[in-house]
Amino acid sequence: MLLHIFCMVWASSVIFLQGRSVLCKEMKLPSRAAKAPSPSDFLDKLMGRTSGYDARIRPNFKGPPVNVTCNIFINSFGSITETTMDYRLNVFLRQQWNDPRLAYKEYPDDSLDLDPSMLDSIWKPDLFFANEKGANFHEVTTDNKLLRIFQNGNVLYSIRLTLTLSCPMDLKNFPMDSQTCTMQLESFGYTMNDLIFEWLDVGAVQVADDLMLPQFVLREEKGLSYCTKHYNTGKFTCIEVKFHLERQMGYYLIQMYIPSLLTVILSWVSFWINMDAAPARVGLGITTVLTMTTQSSGSRASLPKVSYVKAIDIWMAVCLLFVFAALLEYAAVNFVSRQHKEFFRRRKKLKEQQRQRTRESGDSKVSGNNAPLGNTTQKCSVCAREEEDLAQQRLLLQSYGFAMTGGAPEMDATPVFADLPPGLGFYDIRRRFVDRAKRIDTISRAVFPMSFLIFNVLYWLTYKVVRQEDVQATL
Repeated sequence: MLLHIFCMVWASSVIFLQGRSVLCKEMKLPSRAAKAPSPSDFLDKLMGRTSGYDARIRPNFKGPPVNVTCNIFINSFGSITETTMDYRLNVFLRQQWNDPRLAYKEYPDDSLDLDPSMLDSIWKPDLFFANEKGANFHEVTTDNKLLRIFQNGNVLYSIRLTLTLSCPMDLKNFPMDSQTCTMQLESFGYTMNDLIFEWLDVGAVQVADDLMLPQFVLREEKGLSYCTKHYNTGKFTCIEVKFHLERQMGYYLIQMYIPSLLTVILSWVSFWINMDAAPARVGLGITTVLTMTTQSSGSRASLPKVSYVKAIDIWMAVCLLFVFAALLEYAAVNFVSRQHKEFFRRRKKLKEQQRQRTRESGDSKVSGNNAPLGNTTQKCSVCAREEEDLAQQRLLLQSYGFAMTGGAPEMDATPVFADLPPGLGFYDIRRRFVDRAKRIDTISRAVFPMSFLIFNVLYWLTYKVVRQEDVQATL
């Protein structure tokens, strides 16, 4: 009986002790959980109101400057406009700096990816693009911003931007030119005593693999440099990257060079058309001139009104000159072919003058017979006039390419053509002038193509070889 009572007392004591230990464990668990703060409490303690963090004060205030490391990723590159001299691109801008006030040890993770709304709670560099003409953020579907804080206090800030940056262009070699467009990142309010920008050592400028430009080729080498600015307000940090762009002239070759070349060749067809077909030759010449004028105006439509001469201007001007010269060539041919009419008109005029003077000399001889003691001076003057008429006739014939043998030319049976060279009639004289006009066409068939070929050799040699070597040397 006593044994039974002892067992019951021992069992009840064991149950009591176990219940007490369980109660103690339940009381201690909440105390242990309170030692691990929640994420909200942790962020409030790190940068909230209870942390004492002031976003208006830069890190290392009154101490060494903050070094901000930058790098960019180019997502798209395009819309290079010559008229406004700017270009448009979409980039991911990444900045990284150290803020000792944001270093932590309470949280087990190595880094914290925070909501973009937390950006207003921390200090950020006042970076801006010095050559920016327009920019906008992206907010679809949310703000395209990234904020990451590391345990040692490093801060990574990434943002997506679409920028329109100015790019002064030298268009002297257009459309065989190469342009260098820059992007300048500068601090607006902090001098170099407080803030310094620098490029990332590896991969400072990255480009998307599928990046393609419609008219340009973006070279792989990027010029990274510093462009520190000196203003009246102080010395400000600045870094820049230079994009080297080489224009592809396939579009201009198809749309401008080949059509203008064919127009010039078309103007040479006039040399093989009969010179009597005036409507055909004049119509062809005027059409080619107007076509070249239209093409020249179209080539300048998408270019700024610069004060210097471009390569495309020289090409269009020379092509227009060749086309206009082909039109003037027919004017010269037509003029020469009609010179026989002018020749006969002048010969008729001289003949009439000779007849009048012969009549006057006959009258003087009659008066001389009636008066034996007549004036000898008058006879001498008549002889002088006859010699002068003969000299004028000889000069007229020589000016039109006819040679006189002996004294005065023999008289033809026809009164109008009485003083033509011996053995030459109206059709022979006309044939001589027509042959001269045809000779101009024959010479033009060789001179025009050869001259244009020489111009092409000099043009392409200058702009594709000489000028390109100069550009490569300056880069």
